[in-house]
Amino acid sequence: MDNVRVFLWVGLGLLLWIAAQTWEADYGTRVPVQPVATDDAPAAPDDTLPELPVGIAMEEPGDLPGDEVLAAPPVELISVVTDVLDLRIDPVGGKIVAATLLNYPVRKDDPDNLVQLMRTDPAYLYTLESGVRAADERPEAGPKTPFTSVSTEFKLTPGNDVLEVPLSWAGDDGIGVQKIFRFERGSYAIGLEQRVTNASATPYRAAPYQQIRRRHRPPERSMFDVDSYSFNGPVVYDGDKYDKLDVGDLRDEPLVQTVAGGWIASIEHHFLTAAIPSPEFEARYQVSSDGDTYIASSIATPLTTIEPNSTQSFNLQFFVGPKLQEQLEATADGLALTVDYGMLTILAQPLFWILKQVQSVVVNWGLTIILVTLLIKLVFYKLTETAGRSMAQMRKLQPRLKALQERYKDDREALSRAMMDLYKTEKINPLAGCLPMLIQIPFFIAFYWVLLESVEMRQAPFALWITDLSTRDPFFILPLLMGAAMWFQQKLNPAPPDPVQAKVMQFLPVIFTGMFAFFPSGLVLYWLTNSVLSIAQQWRINKVVGAD
Repeated sequence: MDNVRVFLWVGLGLLLWIAAQTWEADYGTRVPVQPVATDDAPAAPDDTLPELPVGIAMEEPGDLPGDEVLAAPPVELISVVTDVLDLRIDPVGGKIVAATLLNYPVRKDDPDNLVQLMRTDPAYLYTLESGVRAADERPEAGPKTPFTSVSTEFKLTPGNDVLEVPLSWAGDDGIGVQKIFRFERGSYAIGLEQRVTNASATPYRAAPYQQIRRRHRPPERSMFDVDSYSFNGPVVYDGDKYDKLDVGDLRDEPLVQTVAGGWIASIEHHFLTAAIPSPEFEARYQVSSDGDTYIASSIATPLTTIEPNSTQSFNLQFFVGPKLQEQLEATADGLALTVDYGMLTILAQPLFWILKQVQSVVVNWGLTIILVTLLIKLVFYKLTETAGRSMAQMRKLQPRLKALQERYKDDREALSRAMMDLYKTEKINPLAGCLPMLIQIPFFIAFYWVLLESVEMRQAPFALWITDLSTRDPFFILPLLMGAAMWFQQKLNPAPPDPVQAKVMQFLPVIFTGMFAFFPSGLVLYWLTNSVLSIAQQWRINKVVGAD
């Protein structure tokens, strides 16, 4: 088979893949939603849901504590600093309103400009809320409840691995709530214990809730910005299935579902916030939007009854930080699914694991990519060797094929028969040469998503001018080297018999160089390494076959 067809099919496959990924990002996974209950709907039994409207844990966007609370807080915000997080907690509602990631600069060349995952600026409204909702019109700890703290500054000091931040509220009728945020060294998971005390003479029925409220600001698409191609918005996991939710669809069809386990989250490229209820009770998840802001909440169900003169603790979790897969897996089942490797997750996930194991030994991610590429080449060595032999034999037959073309230049049907007879006589499969390229395509796509989505590789340096393997080569040197390697690889393979196809082949290295110029440099490094290894293998095969 002519080499040009191989490269054209590969090019077509890449274009179709890019189109499919763009479509998935714009119109991808949609989930069936249940309509929000109306006032005409029958009331749920007391032992299954709170005696409150369905939206109680997630008020309508216009009814939530608004920007005025964030713009002019009535009391000083509480500062919480660990070795990885710098947070601000608003005592009004005891909600997290700002989060800076201390180990993640926005740009590598500006290390002091850190990623602010959440901020107090009303234009970037983004809060993590929690509290206790009550039935029977009893006092409750909601978004506007004033909590008090023993201090406005908490810091994880050297020698300590755990930091606790307690907030307290004493309501009417003997009801009180204490929130205890727990932070561990090196961790982005935040434990939250809510202790509810009932000092009244009657039972108190209540349920804990968590809520993510965020103004939706998806980045504009740009081929120069890899961040713009990652999903940005709310996601939900019901303990079995992970779904990305379209903010536009949520305005007309809010999501309402009750499941055991799971979590809700707001994700963007490399980073996320998640609200993780206790797996010991069912949670009702609700996600809605007014078109500008989306609200994702969970509330425990059924209600818990707290007897007089007793205390009940509810243990919840938040996650605020980068999508570090080991931490995500340790925090909650399914949370690692927020690292979205697309359609080839089944290949990308073990590929990342292998990369991570090699990187733990060699440290440098660029060297890791080279070594894993070599490992993949060794795994498929026999298969590619068979295909390489076919290409070498085809190359050896070039003079005889040219003679057939001259003999049957006016009879294409006779030429085809003669060529097939020649292949049969020499026991050559002209299609075998396509196999190595077809094998590389899924690994290429998997490598692309691993480099794009794995925060572990974010801003990872290689050597010299390559300071970030997850972005394009700033000087386009790697793409040029890759194009040169492709051109040299062509010279080792049989040329297409058709002159027009031969000319097209000459331009393919230029076309692919242009395509790869804006791909992550780590991906170009993989393709360049693979091309160099293929050249070495094909050169050796050509020498052996030529000597036969």
